[in-house]
Amino acid sequence: MTDLQTFSRMWLPKVESYLRGLLVGESPAVTGLYRMLRYHMGWENQAGEPEHTTQGKRVRPLLVLMSCLAAGGDPIQALPAAAAVELVHNFSLIHDDIEDGSPTRRHRPTLWTWVGQAQAINAGDALFTLARLALLQLDEQVIPPTRLLTALRLFDHTCLHLTEGQYLDISFETRERVTADEYMTMIAGKTAALLAASAQLGALVATDDVAVTTACRRFGHELGISFQIQDDILGIWGDEALTGKSASSDLLTRKKTLPVLYALEQADAAAAELAAYYAPGRALTPADLPAMLALLDRLQARAYAETVARAHAEAALTALTEAPLTAEGRSLLHELAIQLLGRTS
Repeated sequence: MTDLQTFSRMWLPKVESYLRGLLVGESPAVTGLYRMLRYHMGWENQAGEPEHTTQGKRVRPLLVLMSCLAAGGDPIQALPAAAAVELVHNFSLIHDDIEDGSPTRRHRPTLWTWVGQAQAINAGDALFTLARLALLQLDEQVIPPTRLLTALRLFDHTCLHLTEGQYLDISFETRERVTADEYMTMIAGKTAALLAASAQLGALVATDDVAVTTACRRFGHELGISFQIQDDILGIWGDEALTGKSASSDLLTRKKTLPVLYALEQADAAAAELAAYYAPGRALTPADLPAMLALLDRLQARAYAETVARAHAEAALTALTEAPLTAEGRSLLHELAIQLLGRTS
């Protein structure tokens, strides 16, 4: 039976080749646009020369291909869907970098810092459109027209949920009060929606069995929720040498993540003390971090977040037992979940 490492080594080059074939402009007049896209994807430098950089884990394409296999299909047929979810993920990253004012991504200057916000927005829009065109390559030779329509509808709803999640995330920055329930709604859109859709799309390529596609979707959704909460924990307590960003950076930027929101909701004097650090207009410095971390510890914020993350991880793995999936596909999805949720960076 194929393991995760072998499957990734076998299929990720095929995904990469498919993606590269999509990011080639037909007219010399727009060469610059496609150069921007290839730069963002990590394939070229700003001069258009080949470059080998960190390109991300390609988790979403792997989910598509493994779910297709788990549903009894041939992953080669799911390559258009795998490319589509990776392109729409990168569309969201380009726009996120602009909205957050992020200067770097994967240890390189972000696209907007090179070409400006206007052209970066245009590049993101191009990736969004190319993603949908990629999905349309699931033509009648691969899946029936009715199933393709279902896939397209799922894809469009997912993109809407992504932007709704981003809207909430941005709005939280200027709101004095955000509840933990509201935060869970936000990450269900911003993080979990595309992982859920990736797993469901892969299954849809293989079958119209609702039990199978629903189980795959639930797996991806629960995995996405758990993954994001793990990210919240790392953003406060992660090892800087492993995460690549300053320890407790989420506290200094006053990000309203689950551990913080849980702590602020507690009926405890420590919660009131913590709230003072989040008061409008208060500037935070590294000198504030020890006190903030001590308050979070008193309120058991990390333990709570870890419990919630673990519950969603268990729900993801349970979903794999709720439908007749192939043994190999189920094993690969299980291994991927364990690897992602056991990460330290």
